Amino acid sequence: MKIICMGLNYRQHCQEMGWEYPKEPVVFMKPDSALLKKNKPFFLPDFSQNIHYEVEVVVKISKLGKGIAAKYAHRYYDEITVGIDITARDIQGRNSKAGLPWELSKGFDGAAPVGEFIPAGNFDIRNIDFSLVINEKTVQKSNTSDLIFGVDEIIEYVSRYYTLKTGDLIFTGTPSGVGQLHRSDNLVAYIGDRPLLDFMIK
Repeated sequence: MKIICMGLNYRQHCQEMGWEYPKEPVVFMKPDSALLKKNKPFFLPDFSQNIHYEVEVVVKISKLGKGIAAKYAHRYYDEITVGIDITARDIQGRNSKAGLPWELSKGFDGAAPVGEFIPAGNFDIRNIDFSLVINEKTVQKSNTSDLIFGVDEIIEYVSRYYTLKTGDLIFTGTPSGVGQLHRSDNLVAYIGDRPLLDFMIK
């Protein structure tokens, strides 16, 4: 199982981070050991002093595919949820400045919490409201209409390079409002008004 992630894929987040909009999708990976399910707590690691949250819509691949055209991409996923791309921002900043990969800042154990999956067919993938509430305060709120590269475009792009397999996950990018996590934070992530992920920071 692969966890394929998009960087810099929301217009407002690019503006927040001071980056230009990318010309093509920015792709990075997380290992399966990063997956955190069933609302289990996330334990702050000792190798970073600046762990950030990034809420994202997550798509689960439902069948094998390679070289998928965008117009057929909807046939390759049937479930969605919300997830948190947990990021060691200090490591990411240091590595990015040196022109090095992001993986250490993104792929550590537990850095990909995901919520309950629900049928994708209930939604227009191009118009999904989602949000993140921490300690009863909304910190991120957006809609997939703000994506630079939509879900079907992402699938077309990544399937040129990787064979997509049943169960693979695609984190589609985060909107503005990212920030630091602290011990005892309670994170609740929503699609629309439905909470799908609810976990603690330890």
